[in-house]
Order: sequence, then C-alpha cells, then structure tokens
Amino acid sequence: MRAVSISTDALVVTSGFWQTNAIALRVGDEAMLIDSPYLPDELEALPSLLAGAGFEPDGLLATHADFDHLLGRLAFPGMTLGLCESSVERMHREPGEAQRALRKYDDEFYVSRPAPLALGQVQALPVPGSVEIGDRELELQPAEGHTADGMAIFDRAHGLLVVGDYLSDVEIPWISEGGSLADYRATLARLAPLVEAATTVVPGHGAPHDRDTTLRLLDEDVDYLDALERGDETLPPGRETKAQRGIHAENVEHI
Repeated sequence: MRAVSISTDALVVTSGFWQTNAIALRVGDEAMLIDSPYLPDELEALPSLLAGAGFEPDGLLATHADFDHLLGRLAFPGMTLGLCESSVERMHREPGEAQRALRKYDDEFYVSRPAPLALGQVQALPVPGSVEIGDRELELQPAEGHTADGMAIFDRAHGLLVVGDYLSDVEIPWISEGGSLADYRATLARLAPLVEAATTVVPGHGAPHDRDTTLRLLDEDVDYLDALERGDETLPPGRETKAQRGIHAENVEHI
C-alpha cells in the first residue's frame, strides 16, 4: 500500500491490488474517506496510517456499489457509509451481491480475511447534490455507465475530482453488467467540464492525473467507445494488456 499526499488536505492511498485508490480529504477538524484499498493487511493498517497523517475519518463515502469500493467498512466498522441513491437502490435490488463478489475474488486470489464484509448503516445521498465536510461542500454528480449506479465527487475549492471507475490510465472503459454504452458516454460528457475545472483527478484504479493528462485520457476513452460501437478491436494506447482485452470482450458481449 502506498500513500501519497496530493495537497495539504488530500491523501491518496493506493492498494497493491488492482491499483485501487482510496482518497482521504480533510477540512479543518473533519475528514472523509472515499473508497478503499483492497487487501486485508492494508485495511488493518489504514486507521493508524490515516490518524498518523492527520486524516482520521469522520465518515465514509463510496463512488459506487462495486465490492472493491466498499471495503472501508472493514477498516472502520462503526462508521456510516455514504452512497448515492442509485447505489443504495442497486444494493437493495442485489442483496448480498457485494459480499458474494468479494468472496469470489478472495477465493480466486487466495485472500483470507479476519471478518466478512458487513455494510451496516448506509446513508443515501441525492445526486446531483452535495455533502458537507467542515465548512465546505463536496459536489456530487451522477456517474452511471460502468455500472447502473455511481457518482463523481468534486472538491471544487481545491480542484480535486474523484471519478470512481472512469478516466484510468490502467483500465479501459468497462461496461459491466447493469452499465450501458449510452450512460457511459453521458458520464464522460458530464465529467469533461469538471475535469476542465480540476487540478487533480483521481480514478478508482491507477495514478492520479493532472488536468491535461485526464483530458487526453477522456478523449482516448471516447475514441475507444466509438471503436467499440463500430466493432473495432483497437484499445487505448498503453492499455493494450491481456487483462484489458478480457474487459473488452466483456464490453462486446454487453453491448
């Protein structure tokens, strides 16, 4: 697990598995943790790491209801988890799905956990909307397409945009079950002006980017979706890996 300060009030913690990012934001005496690392030892170390850096969270947020973004509850089991309304609706439609998916991947990669995932108290947040942290509001924007649910979180005052599973340098656009090509396109169009207003963009997987890098990735992702719709097998530059070709095959199946 790697922790990188991207400003005096923001810390990105990156898992050694899938380059999964968690983002800690601090405003005054309050802090919020968005998404989570993956591995059990990372989750065990997370509370002391954040406390030592001055980012001990008062609450949890997740960009969407995929299991690998919900694991903050394992590190902070007593905290309320904030999700957009579409994510809460998804969890109600698919009870236990996050836990089953986590067990599936843990079994595949020989990961042993001291306790199962219990989601506990969940707060539904209206999106578009905002959530308060200290004396600031974080803007919440809908981000469906990868899945049927999701939100992007924008700390406009500090130019920090958290986008969930979009605009990654290691992962191609992934239209998973419940997502759609049309919704993915709409989310990229919605994110474009936010990226223009941002200084740093943090994807769910991969490195944080500056504005210019993210705009390039956005253009590449739009080009990929165009190619996908045409039946073209071309993947974005730098993301032509075996794993991403597997995701591409899933995309073809889903559209």
